[in-house]
Amino acid sequence: MDHVAIEDVDTVNSPLDIHDVRRPVSRALGTEHVAMNYFELAPGDAFAGAVHTHHDQEEIFYILSGVATFEVGRERDRVDVEAGELIRFEPGEFQSGFVREECEEGVVAWAIGAPGARHDWEAVETIVDCERCGEERPHGTELTDEGRFRFTCRACATAFTL
Repeated sequence: MDHVAIEDVDTVNSPLDIHDVRRPVSRALGTEHVAMNYFELAPGDAFAGAVHTHHDQEEIFYILSGVATFEVGRERDRVDVEAGELIRFEPGEFQSGFVREECEEGVVAWAIGAPGARHDWEAVETIVDCERCGEERPHGTELTDEGRFRFTCRACATAFTL
């Protein structure tokens, strides 16, 4: 059995500087088959840096307080998820969640993914602008040894790091 208090879990944020508080609870508990991250997002903050998918993992977001907006699919349909509500994304479904800048309050939320406590970066795909193609394209996504994100265009193989 493992036991931890949220305030005792280290904050480990995205290298993209898109949120202030992300606490990888699954890491603190040593889980192997489920990922759990606790978030506190201010207006304008996001869970992730761009519309993306995990081909090997489903994700559930539970909103404890505030209103989170999710862009769903490649078309980026918007869905607002309020306190006490959940949203699920199946493996391969593109999504991104954030707090609109005009919101008066932030969001406290849980992100839960399964199976697996850590990303298989080969199964993550992100939609971003390709520097060579000149338009949004799916990019392979990986975390470098320096803790940065490297995106590689699936169409032309151009890579860049943020």
